Amino acid sequence: MSLTGYGILGIVVLLFLLIASMPVAFAMMGVGLTGFVMVVNKNAGFSMLSSDLIDTFSNPSLVVIPLFVLMGQVAFHSGISKRLFRTAYIWIGSLPGGLAMASVIACALFGTICGSGPATAATMSAVALPEMRRYKYDASLASGTVASAGGLGMMIPPSVVFIVYGILTQQSIGKLFLAGIFPGVFIALLFCFSIYIRCLKDPSLGPAGERSSLKEKILSMAGVIETLILFLIVMIGIFFGFFTPTEGAGVGAGGTIILSLLLRQITWKGFVRAMMETLRTSCMILIIVAGAVILGRFFAITRLPMTIASSLVSLPIPAWAICFLVMLFYMVGGCFIDALALILLTIPIFYPVVQQLGYDPIWFGVMIVILTQIGVISPPVGINVYVVSGIDRSLSLSTVFRGSIPFLWILVIVSVLFLIFPDLVLWFPNWLGTI
Repeated sequence: MSLTGYGILGIVVLLFLLIASMPVAFAMMGVGLTGFVMVVNKNAGFSMLSSDLIDTFSNPSLVVIPLFVLMGQVAFHSGISKRLFRTAYIWIGSLPGGLAMASVIACALFGTICGSGPATAATMSAVALPEMRRYKYDASLASGTVASAGGLGMMIPPSVVFIVYGILTQQSIGKLFLAGIFPGVFIALLFCFSIYIRCLKDPSLGPAGERSSLKEKILSMAGVIETLILFLIVMIGIFFGFFTPTEGAGVGAGGTIILSLLLRQITWKGFVRAMMETLRTSCMILIIVAGAVILGRFFAITRLPMTIASSLVSLPIPAWAICFLVMLFYMVGGCFIDALALILLTIPIFYPVVQQLGYDPIWFGVMIVILTQIGVISPPVGINVYVVSGIDRSLSLSTVFRGSIPFLWILVIVSVLFLIFPDLVLWFPNWLGTI
């Protein structure tokens, strides 16, 4: 069998293992090790396994992941998410669909200190869904809003997906963070506009809430001050080179803990739970990264990524059409494979394609995150949908999926728009002179 044939066989076996519900990390690790042994030899395979595991878990660049996860967990357990939602509700809750729009804004704000889409969806489900139920919001609209807006936690920095992408492609994490700000805000505004138009046409979907005075609105801004302080410290520090992204993550996590303690917003029990959740989430991410590294070694010796890249680039179609095919693959793949696993599996294959086509790697990173947002609300996997349904057991999966469809189409339209006009993604970092 040729090397390319071994690579294709590895992909087929991997897909079979994933469909059989084998944990993603061990499926990638098993296929990578077995394939390497078959192509090279047993000693080389196990030597590669041990060295890659040690290198991955001792990689100082990956320290940024548990630190940003800790930052989000402490923020959640100290009640920051509730204050963000309350502030957003006081400002726009009196509009048709105001509570749903407040959920979108709260998700976007919480994303500045969280970095995870499922974590943002879980947090806001516990905060926003009871309020929307109290005001008799349509269950599909309420749950679909939270599941979809939760994905903003992956776009608005700090983002775990951006961090992993930056590490895999050797791109600046700071530049990726800056590039994600405008698309994240843009998508949040489109979500809010969609909710407003739908509830304006049919007020029963999302009745308007109580009107707040100007004084209440001004006083409520205290609920976002700590979030903005933490976000600005981290982003300004990284942008101006006061500290690296890893140091910025440490500053953000330490600042969140100090603020929570000074303001007496977190209990010892809450802090312990934050540490345990951080440990669980970080271990999950790191073991998946290790599995992807081992699988990548196997693909590298089969030269499958280079073969696919050469084949795609040589197609007699425009560059934008090839990029569209890549995007279509991510949209379909996201329906069946966990978002982070999909990125780790495919970046070694498609990143060389994008480079040969002349597209900016920072732009591609943003597009990957948008496509990941589509994946977390697409059936049948749709992790954010499962998270929301799990938080509120009265919601069926079909109800949440149905409510997510309008937002899914918005994300599809935005991804096509950014494909046609890539400068829309890069204008903010270009304006700041970072690209």
